[in-house]
Amino acid sequence: MRTTQQPIDNVLRPSDEVAEALAQGAPVVALESTIISHGLPQPRNLEVARELEEIVRQAGAVPATIAVLDGVAHIGLDESELKRIATEPGLRKLGFRDLPAAAALKASGATTVSATSFLAARAGIRIFATGGLGGVHRGWTESQDESADLDMLSRTRITVVCAGVKSILDVPATLQRLETRGVTVAGFRTDEFPGFYLHSSGEPVDWRIETPAEAAGVMRAQDALGGPETALIVANPVPLDEQLDPALHDRVLAGALESAEQQNITGQAITPFLLDYLVKGTDGASLEANLAAVRGNARLAGQIAASWSRGN
Repeated sequence: MRTTQQPIDNVLRPSDEVAEALAQGAPVVALESTIISHGLPQPRNLEVARELEEIVRQAGAVPATIAVLDGVAHIGLDESELKRIATEPGLRKLGFRDLPAAAALKASGATTVSATSFLAARAGIRIFATGGLGGVHRGWTESQDESADLDMLSRTRITVVCAGVKSILDVPATLQRLETRGVTVAGFRTDEFPGFYLHSSGEPVDWRIETPAEAAGVMRAQDALGGPETALIVANPVPLDEQLDPALHDRVLAGALESAEQQNITGQAITPFLLDYLVKGTDGASLEANLAAVRGNARLAGQIAASWSRGN
């Protein structure tokens, strides 16, 4: 049976700026788009999207916000495309498994960590900044609910700068899963895994790095050693003075989990329910902590990308 491969620009289309940067070996940082379409209210979502791109630029790298528009994965968005992601109603949230269907059916959507990681690596981008990863859900032994992020990171050579995993998850189980799947986790100037909204989850990390150059060095060692194409997670905590108050976090999260159980909310519905409960229960403080983390991650990712590009 003959198969016909579609031209890459029919399914994967870097912007002119991103394509030029990649061709020249200049630093590029991938950014996900779900925070724009699903994570923030209008018009703040567009303001934050522009802000994050500017932070990456100030750090010395080219931003590549990723989204799927009319079936084509865009690696880097212009102003009109950013506005479309921020304002178009009914945009889908696309994980990796959704990409073939979206391409074939000419659908549009924002990309999650799993989809963004895959598309960035496919385009030749090595560094990706996000807020928090998905992971193993609480009650996993009964529900078997685990984010597709973990599987994708176990087979994608990309460096993800994040503030840990979302605190609504089972953090120890998530770290155990990452270890099992061979994903390297390094704390940036910390010996403890960040807690997304919180500076620390209380869980230790095995490796600590102090500079963007050290992160780039780990990336080079990954390539020199070979082996499975696994990711590097650079866990960058939200600053102590910008974290969510830990006592408030624990109290509201306990209420959120109890409410979800009472309403029998499970599966894909559980994460947005819990995150929305946290935003409302903290009067928006959790959202501000989330944004503080994303800003710091975009800055650090830009610095790592610049060091990686320089070869030092």
